[in-house]
Amino acid sequence: MKKKLLWVLGCLWMVFVMVMLLNSPRWAPEPAGGMKMIADRGVHHLSDSTDMGGDDCSAQHMLPGQEEQEIFENTVHSIRAAVTAKADMVEVDVAPTKDGKMVLFHDRTLDCRTNGKGDIRDRTLAELKALDIGHGYTADSGESFPLRGKGIGKIATVEEAIASETYKPFLFNFRGNDAAEADQLAAILKTAGRDPVTEGDGFYGGEAPTKRMAELFPGVWAWTKSAAKACSKDYAWMGWLGITPDSCKNSTLVVPLDDQWMIAGWPSRTIARINAVGGRIVIVGPATDGKATRGLTHGNQLADIPTSYNGYVMVDDISQVGPALIR
Repeated sequence: MKKKLLWVLGCLWMVFVMVMLLNSPRWAPEPAGGMKMIADRGVHHLSDSTDMGGDDCSAQHMLPGQEEQEIFENTVHSIRAAVTAKADMVEVDVAPTKDGKMVLFHDRTLDCRTNGKGDIRDRTLAELKALDIGHGYTADSGESFPLRGKGIGKIATVEEAIASETYKPFLFNFRGNDAAEADQLAAILKTAGRDPVTEGDGFYGGEAPTKRMAELFPGVWAWTKSAAKACSKDYAWMGWLGITPDSCKNSTLVVPLDDQWMIAGWPSRTIARINAVGGRIVIVGPATDGKATRGLTHGNQLADIPTSYNGYVMVDDISQVGPALIR
């Protein structure tokens, strides 16, 4: 009985050693270049994400101390400020208007963030330009609104964002799920002479428009939430067997900051495997209650990322994290 137990333990030890060797980053090529920071919505007001859903209005949950900042998310000013803070890519939310234009705006409706009402898709560009996007910001549950009157005319079009002369890629987030929005955005990019594949742009969000962009621009980085979830879930166990799942082909592996230790071959071998199938890797904020937060908020979080990592990092506060990377 004792010999049998020792034999079983020996076999298990051999399997463990083989798995470790198979996934050792030492045998993988050293990744070229450094990490690439994605500034979520550019520079913006930070909010308390506790109990906030993905569609909740962050303006109503502004953190104290943000009242003096007059740079609003998804504006030309926020894009330029993010690039100044060393962002390698800027994430922006896009939505169509009633008169066939396309603007940068996160919320489905105007009610929370602006002094307007209703679906943004039911307003013309001229009507949107007349609104105050600072109207709804509050850090004290509605007792005061310190940014009212400071965001008039700041809703930006996609054309204005492209013309901001930042010379950095954009990660376009489709807030809707209509494939026609992809055709509209593609037409805008074409008119502006911008090839998203050459520029390194990316697209995600709504399933239908994201998949449509992949059809319109073969080879472009386009990923849906469901596809990224499938890749991340499959690689979590298949990676330890040395297998890159089919779900990661031309997809995105999303890694919470505090779950890196769980990823097979992290980071060098993982990077080599995902790159080999045309995929990308994005590190997001630490997981809380099983759900990853949006992005990094403190410069000291960069110390948790291996220096050899050369993929993308989603950043929620680029004004803090960007300079920390330079230091």
